[in-house]
Amino acid sequence: MTALADDEADELLRALAHPARREILRRCWDQPMPAGTLADALDLAPASVSEHLKVLRKTGLAVLTREGTFRWYRADPHRVAALAAWLTSFPTETP
Repeated sequence: MTALADDEADELLRALAHPARREILRRCWDQPMPAGTLADALDLAPASVSEHLKVLRKTGLAVLTREGTFRWYRADPHRVAALAAWLTSFPTETP
């Protein structure tokens, strides 16, 4: 796993700042899900979910797979792990 640069970590943190994006990642962590299912599960408009997925894909937190006419989204645990590693690089002792 490559270390994140601070600006890359900033981008990931901004993407995860929205609760709907965190919930999308939770729901498609173990298995890919279509956007419509995510919209129904989160009780959000499909256009809103599409925008959230766009942000997650741009940052690499979510991956799109196309199968014929279907589009499946899944979380990328490696990106989340890279961010977690970046966060744990902070000193743990308090001054």
